[in-house]
Amino acid sequence: MNNSAILITYNKEDSIKESLSLCESAGYQVFKIFKEKYLNSHKFGIGESKVKELIEIIESRKPDVIVFDEILRPVQHYNLASRLKINILDREALILQIFEHRATSKESKLQVKLAQLRYEMSRAKEKVRLAKTGEQPGFFGIGKFEVDVYYNDIKHRMFSVKEKLAKAGKQRALHRQGRKRMGFKIISLAGYTSAGKTTLFNSLTGEDLKKGPELFTTLSTTIRKFTAFNKEILLSDTVGFISKLPTYMIQSFKSTLEELTYADIVVLVVDISDPPIELKKKFASCIKTLIELGVENEKIIYVLNKSDLISPNEIVKKAEILRIKENKKWIPISAAKNQNITRLRELLNDVLKNHIVGKKREPVKFEITYEDRST
Repeated sequence: MNNSAILITYNKEDSIKESLSLCESAGYQVFKIFKEKYLNSHKFGIGESKVKELIEIIESRKPDVIVFDEILRPVQHYNLASRLKINILDREALILQIFEHRATSKESKLQVKLAQLRYEMSRAKEKVRLAKTGEQPGFFGIGKFEVDVYYNDIKHRMFSVKEKLAKAGKQRALHRQGRKRMGFKIISLAGYTSAGKTTLFNSLTGEDLKKGPELFTTLSTTIRKFTAFNKEILLSDTVGFISKLPTYMIQSFKSTLEELTYADIVVLVVDISDPPIELKKKFASCIKTLIELGVENEKIIYVLNKSDLISPNEIVKKAEILRIKENKKWIPISAAKNQNITRLRELLNDVLKNHIVGKKREPVKFEITYEDRST
């Protein structure tokens, strides 16, 4: 049975939709939504009147948690928790809970643990500051001595996890070298969470990896072979991106996400059926993350997934909105219905065949049609 939650989010349709999906993925059933224009009040993130309203609802409905759809500063988190006497999850903590539920491989569990420790480290510093000023560092009543011990314990655990991840990274590097010696070309899938990367992965490789509407169904990099025009190519699926993903979380998943920087092609999967505002926000978030990872722009091909849900004219208009229409490095598909998958294989083959590092390639031309029904 899902735990009950009150959600505090922005008064924007895309923000409400995404934050509700995050809550659902974490196992929380939202019964009340506070829609705010701003979530940056210095003391609580929200106004004093809203805090009083929350106290009344908490007393009458007794929710399990309050989800705050923004990154709370440690002092804001402390102020809210002290006043409301209830568990507060900001956007980072909520995503970390989902990561913890989704992690299955040994390496992904280590990556999640490192992200959790980094999150706690920033809070521990604030607890130390509050303890030194005589404040109670949280309504759990932790004393100064316990806080100092806790802070040092986090540092030691982070060091241990980093060592284990470094070993996993070395093993991953050896695998990459082996694949390179064997002459394999590598294509990596990237994209906003729930854009359909895993569905496309299954369609191209014939695999049956877990997929669904839930956020972050993939946390580990999965690599499989697939054949295109008598060539064996390696395809990798990576963790989905999301807006306002802190740098430390990206760094925690570096050993997984760095596969994108070594790929010959990065296929950026876009849910083209999203409304324009939501589409632009997600696309910008993906591009920002790829830039932070150091992925070269010339490697990126834009795959507009779920194109069966809108008209060809809408697809073209949205390609213009994303400012990718003129460079010809985009193709509409439907991974779920296997539409244009053969055309995608042709495009990937052409890029691999003509790709020369450091030199520009002539753009690939294609038609927006849905005659293909390859399996």
